[in-house]
Amino acid sequence: MSNKNVDERKYKRFITVVSIVIPIAVAALFGIKIPNVEPLSFLPPIYASINGVTAVLLVLSVIAIKKGNKKLHEQLNTTAIICSALFLVMYVAYHMTSESTKFGGEGVIKYVYFFILITHILLSIIVIPFVLISFMRARLGKFEGHKKIAKITFPIWLYVAVTGVIVYIMISPYYG
Repeated sequence: MSNKNVDERKYKRFITVVSIVIPIAVAALFGIKIPNVEPLSFLPPIYASINGVTAVLLVLSVIAIKKGNKKLHEQLNTTAIICSALFLVMYVAYHMTSESTKFGGEGVIKYVYFFILITHILLSIIVIPFVLISFMRARLGKFEGHKKIAKITFPIWLYVAVTGVIVYIMISPYYG
């Protein structure tokens, strides 16, 4: 068995575990409040900005690969993954120290907000294995497979990044 096949099996196990553990851990940690800790109320604009940066990185990454710049493409995607991980850490830290903010809008805008929020949350869970598989295939030099899944990964990941910013903008007037 070649090293690439062994590596691929290891990656697949890792991707499966991470894709299951992250959503469960976030859901569990979301319900835990750290007692006697000052709320980290400065984090939402930071992690929303990180979502915005992620969206820009993803677009620049596609432009880079279309121009044949594989190295820049790889660097931009790696940075986007790091940004997404930073977002996740800050998001969980905020929610472990602060109460959730209720959306105060009424009428149609309330339904628009909840549609964006729910699709953002669901797709943020779904995109995890897609991002990791895309990354693994590129790292293993399986570029045809990478290209196929990246065509699915990119729009989902971009939607998640952009709607993260939109959700923040929509809820920010209601932060206490």
